[in-house]
Amino acid sequence: MNYKDELSRIATRRQLFRDCGVGLGGIALTNLLDRDSAKAAGNSGVLHHPAKAKNVIVLFMAGGPSQLELFSHKPKLNQFHGKEPPQEFIEGKRFSFLGKDAKLLGSTRKFKPCGQAGIEISELLPFHQKIADKLCFIHSMNTDVFNHGPAKIFMNSGNSQPGRPSMGSWVNYGIGSECQNLPGFVVLQSGPRGPRAGAALWSSGFLPSKYQGVPFRSSGDPIVNLTSPTGFRGELSRDFHGAVAELNRKRLRATGDSEIETRIAAYEMAYRMQSSAPELMDIGDETQQTLDSYGARIGGASYANNCLLARRLVERGVRFVQLYHTDWDHHGGPGQTLGKDLEKCCSQVDRASAALIQDLEERGLLDETLVVWTGEFGRTPMGETRNKKVGGRDHFIDAYTLWMAGGGVKPGLNYGATDELGLSVTENPVHVRDLHATILHCLGIDHEKFSVKFQGLKMRLTGVEEARVIRDILT
Repeated sequence: MNYKDELSRIATRRQLFRDCGVGLGGIALTNLLDRDSAKAAGNSGVLHHPAKAKNVIVLFMAGGPSQLELFSHKPKLNQFHGKEPPQEFIEGKRFSFLGKDAKLLGSTRKFKPCGQAGIEISELLPFHQKIADKLCFIHSMNTDVFNHGPAKIFMNSGNSQPGRPSMGSWVNYGIGSECQNLPGFVVLQSGPRGPRAGAALWSSGFLPSKYQGVPFRSSGDPIVNLTSPTGFRGELSRDFHGAVAELNRKRLRATGDSEIETRIAAYEMAYRMQSSAPELMDIGDETQQTLDSYGARIGGASYANNCLLARRLVERGVRFVQLYHTDWDHHGGPGQTLGKDLEKCCSQVDRASAALIQDLEERGLLDETLVVWTGEFGRTPMGETRNKKVGGRDHFIDAYTLWMAGGGVKPGLNYGATDELGLSVTENPVHVRDLHATILHCLGIDHEKFSVKFQGLKMRLTGVEEARVIRDILT
């Protein structure tokens, strides 16, 4: 499917509704809505090859977690702690706040080899250490943008400026969702504040707005005002929704505006969610063992609860789920140290992230669910001075680490490498666009063939720049 085809379909429909009677127009509209429902149930028309993954869960650590404290053990960095890095190592590199005299900062964290592959993981993530053989680490990630908001948008949409569709929207547009009672793209948030750039991170951009991400709250009604007021339920509520739908359909017949079609679909989805959403949010039907494994609490709002909800969402056929957990921006100032502040972030996500992988595997869902744990960039090997103390690291775009699991990715794998100080990629560089191409590939989509015509150009998630599928990490 492409945007030109979508516009042609709308234009043809407009003529039909204009020239035919209401009865025939109603029949045609019903047929079109049925086709949309069929797409929502998993239309595979855009698939270019057999898919390994059916669903995606992105665990986004907003702020840029330090790979050097978590996944990238660098004894040489510790050896040269306090010394200036060789000039040739930092030539041409860009930083947000570091001065020219910034010194190398060793890590005080202990690492140990884990699993059969001996993957080194920090003491800060003891639960990750237990699932090392299920994870694929990419140590050679790099990106283009070193400030938070634009970098988050770039990681999500392939472009640093707002207005492009997010990856979840592309996927939702391309292959739809298997769930008709919940949105195909759901966003869950935790931490002390929302992520920088906000709704631009899950925007549908120039795609129809019905493909944008829908933020859910992690407790109570997932969407504010979803439940009808007391006394306005049952037959009265059905009559109201029916009347609104008919008014929208009349307007759609007159204008052919795709956003009205989105509005109709949104009302219908909201009506269906009045029964499906409470059932989704009621984690009280989970065993105490499951709740404890995640660290989730009935009635709570946390990253742990969101990880459990992510499993429940993909279990119900939701195509793309994205979790944001904020406060990973450890520059070294108050509340941003690599000491207790980093430890706090790790304790909030470690158990639940590992439990999600184990839970998906035990339920037979991991093979068809691609899980990605990432931030928008990494942190520098040099220390940053805040309040006359060196206690953190600056943003770093040239070399950082993320991990993937399930959905066609090889488990227990270290991929890519950096130099002894962690300043440059030395083996198998992976750009954000390569990551996007690989995620689409796992879903059965060829990133080079999947495009939408907008303003006379064929637009792609991976853009016009070179992007490659990371085939070495795939099963």
